[in-house]
Amino acid sequence: MEHTPPRRDHNDKEAVSTATASATPTDDGTFINASGHREQLDRNFGITIAIYNGGPPGVIYEFIAVSIYYWLIGASIAELASSMPTAAGVYHWATITGGKYGRMAGFFAGWWNFLGWLLALASVCQIVGAQTVSMYAAFHPEFVAQQWHVFVSFLAITWISYATVLLANRLLPMCESLGGFFTITGVFISIVVCAAMPTANGKPHASNSFVWKDWVNSTGYSSNGFVFLLGMLNGAFAVGTPDITTHLAEEIPNPSVNIPKAILAQFVIGFSTTFFYIITIFYGITDLDTVLEESTRYFPLAAIYRQATGSAGGTLGLLILSFLPLFIACIGLYLTASRTFWTLARDNATPFSDFFSQVSPRYRNPANAILLCAVFSTLLGCIYVGSKTAFSAFVGSFVVLTTLSYLTAILPHLLHKRATITPGWFWMRGATGFIVNGISVAYIIVFIIIFCFPFSLPTNPALMNYNALITGGLTIFVAAFWVYRRKEYVGPRQVTLAENEMLAKDAI
Repeated sequence: MEHTPPRRDHNDKEAVSTATASATPTDDGTFINASGHREQLDRNFGITIAIYNGGPPGVIYEFIAVSIYYWLIGASIAELASSMPTAAGVYHWATITGGKYGRMAGFFAGWWNFLGWLLALASVCQIVGAQTVSMYAAFHPEFVAQQWHVFVSFLAITWISYATVLLANRLLPMCESLGGFFTITGVFISIVVCAAMPTANGKPHASNSFVWKDWVNSTGYSSNGFVFLLGMLNGAFAVGTPDITTHLAEEIPNPSVNIPKAILAQFVIGFSTTFFYIITIFYGITDLDTVLEESTRYFPLAAIYRQATGSAGGTLGLLILSFLPLFIACIGLYLTASRTFWTLARDNATPFSDFFSQVSPRYRNPANAILLCAVFSTLLGCIYVGSKTAFSAFVGSFVVLTTLSYLTAILPHLLHKRATITPGWFWMRGATGFIVNGISVAYIIVFIIIFCFPFSLPTNPALMNYNALITGGLTIFVAAFWVYRRKEYVGPRQVTLAENEMLAKDAI
């Protein structure tokens, strides 16, 4: 199905040159990108911690360990994105690296990736919703938060984010820049306040032993080593995902170069800010049991801020500083989830593909795919009202689903001796690439299994880890749809090595 290509500013020579650097011109002057599709989008263009797994020291060291592994996964993703810059991301890469099984591998990778991002969207909307309720609760000690309070805020965040992504397409790059500014500024101010306020209020900071040494195993597992590995799931949520910027490849100038740089910036900024932030707030805790048990459990960070600042005003101020980048993160998740579904739809990999593959000529974005994400996020929010356990079961599968999609692209790349694609601007040469890809694959396989173990023992329906059930159930759905749609499924175009070299010539 052909669509009218978007308007471009022909006075902007730099924009034209960067577009042609990552795409091939057709007879009518439009461009074919690395996925084999016409260019349709303008190139306009990121704490709730389970302390039970080791206490504060566990959180810190587990975060460091999981970050190292995700750096390796990020490097593996970056070289694939540099060679094949496309909004389809792992969906396209798995198709190409999978060889004769590429169509099926790409189909599953694309769906796993989309479902993971959709669940991440609902999760962050719930976090922001709980945060706004905690802002109110900071000035009303008698207030007892209910799930429907969070749901009302959830709906507001969901649909405001939807409207922003739909109606303010040209302003989204500014929103992303603001998100980065608010993140760095907010972390800096929070660190200063949480470090200085306890002393100003005459309260002691937490001890060095509490932050760095006092291991607390409250899970019921006898092996502290296994508890450490299981606790790395918490760090995986904090680290983020290396493929988030790859889904904007058709909206970023010179993507073969800029996407690997963006992945590097994501991990450097994310690790450094999170590392110093969690250390500071742990030093601000004076009563850990209160943090875990009081009515602000819907957003435990509020209790930590209250202890660190000693005032409702200080708590509110710090919550606002974390609210702003989280709200912008919701917008970014809409972008990623909707673009992922749109790339599937244009290859006939979704129900009603003709409808969801359309790019709105008015809004100049995949408006139908954006609406779908909003509707499903709302439905997940309705589940939250009925059962927090059921909601957590769904959104908790986000890490497993996204890492499965990475595995589907990286493993075949490794098994085919890294020879099925043309190197881009970023490429790990020699043994380095094999070692990085190999460790990434081993980590994903091992930890997908570990992340499906119960969070604690003895377990019960409310505490059970449903990652295996949800991931398995969604995979059965994808498999059934594959059987139904495989004959009509188009899939990303199999780009030859020679064509890849031309398509990514800006990266060579």
